[in-house]
Amino acid sequence: MHEDPWLERWIVRTVASCGAAPVLELGCGSGADTAVLAGAGLEVIALELDAKAADRARQAAPSATVLSRDIRDPWPVARDGYGAVVASLSLHYFPWADTMALVARIREALRPGGLLLCRLNSTEDYHYGASGHPKIEDDYYLVEGEPKRFFDAVAVDRLFATGWRAISKEHYVTAKYANPKALWEIVLERDA
Repeated sequence: MHEDPWLERWIVRTVASCGAAPVLELGCGSGADTAVLAGAGLEVIALELDAKAADRARQAAPSATVLSRDIRDPWPVARDGYGAVVASLSLHYFPWADTMALVARIREALRPGGLLLCRLNSTEDYHYGASGHPKIEDDYYLVEGEPKRFFDAVAVDRLFATGWRAISKEHYVTAKYANPKALWEIVLERDA
């Protein structure tokens, strides 16, 4: 297990959902989740904007295809759709309209019944910017020069209101970082 084992509890379901279809990971960072996915025998295509982090992800998961690119850029196409998409703390950098557009693209990239495993910043994430920063739009702030969005239960439900069947929606605090981080963990299945 790695230092933030959220994905391990979903790995059996993810493998079953994928079969031979690949997983798309959006914003893989240094590859901790990429390694979990690849270690389960899944074909992984991971995207990461930061080239140095992408290099670390390639080392963490040598069997994965790790591409250094913005997640808003075109994604590699999976012939019959992706079996799963993983987006752990990577969908919070954008204005609301862009975030909604990304979720719609994720849905279209998945085959029917494919899984989205997603974690989002919580509006209760006070250690990492949910308050005290210049407001860009509701629950979207400029945090140390970087835009960051924070989600409450209503925003989570609104984001995934169309085309999804919710499997799990949990609010919790992870101890992965220097300070406790409040977040949402959402697992959904693309409906037909």
